[in-house]
Amino acid sequence: MPVRKTPFVNGQVYHIFNRGVNLSNIFFDKRDYRRAINLLSFYQVGDAPIRYSKFIKSAGEIRKNYEESLKKMQRVVDIICFCLMPNHFHLLLKQKEEDGIAKFIRNFQIGYSRYINEKENRIGALFQGQFKAVRVENDEQLIHLSRYIHLNPFSSFLIKNLSEIEKYSWSSYSEYIFDINGICQKELILSFFRNKNDYRKFVLNNADYQRKLDKIKHLVLE
Repeated sequence: MPVRKTPFVNGQVYHIFNRGVNLSNIFFDKRDYRRAINLLSFYQVGDAPIRYSKFIKSAGEIRKNYEESLKKMQRVVDIICFCLMPNHFHLLLKQKEEDGIAKFIRNFQIGYSRYINEKENRIGALFQGQFKAVRVENDEQLIHLSRYIHLNPFSSFLIKNLSEIEKYSWSSYSEYIFDINGICQKELILSFFRNKNDYRKFVLNNADYQRKLDKIKHLVLE
């Protein structure tokens, strides 16, 4: 395995990205997106006492014990925001414990690859090699990168109209603007805005987004 050029430092925020091998899709239906979000939530603890695939099949007292164990474990990463696209994903992560990001992404990608290979009756790698990572260097980059991630379905032409971005179910944007309790730690981004509506305006200001893109172009991994 190649040595990673970007070291992961506790307390720092990173843009994480990976795509399907040969640019192939990694999500095929709604069930796949839901599975991925559940995996992202589950493996934030890093050293989960059980695989997610086994956890969801457990029941009764056994499942209750697993849930109690997970509640007591510390997160190894904070998920700041995310977006899942048909053939790739974006994550904005803050590392909380040593090797946290590497452990988290490893567990997520292995778990999701196993699920897809079984579901789609396929074999081999699902993701295109080692995931990409770039450290966010300052607050300005942080908020513009969060906007880039949340606008990805629009800027990639997956949805036609900007107004539809609020209906896209597979990103954290709805968590931010509708105050939904999801898998993200939103406080870091929202602390730069007076309220959620100000953040919404910031995201939807497409002209401003285009102007500011140069500020984060070295953080955009596509």
